[in-house]
Amino acid sequence: MSRVFKALGDPTRVRLLSLIAAGEGGEACICDLTEPVGLSQGTVSHHMKLLTDAGLVTREQRGKWAYFAVNNGALDAAADAIRSV
Repeated sequence: MSRVFKALGDPTRVRLLSLIAAGEGGEACICDLTEPVGLSQGTVSHHMKLLTDAGLVTREQRGKWAYFAVNNGALDAAADAIRSV
């Protein structure tokens, strides 16, 4: 759980999660995430790797682009962990 909260401790990663959740079908292409956060594709990819490693998002490769979706189960588990403290 600490990996999840560490990943959520960065405002850019929280913003990326929000953008993905608001995307059509609850997913977003990495190509659509760089401009809204004002960071390079490499930096956004780094943030997305941390979110993926923490289990907060899933990643699917479609051709040359990676698509991400929020893992609602992981977010629910984080909320439950906060409630049980």
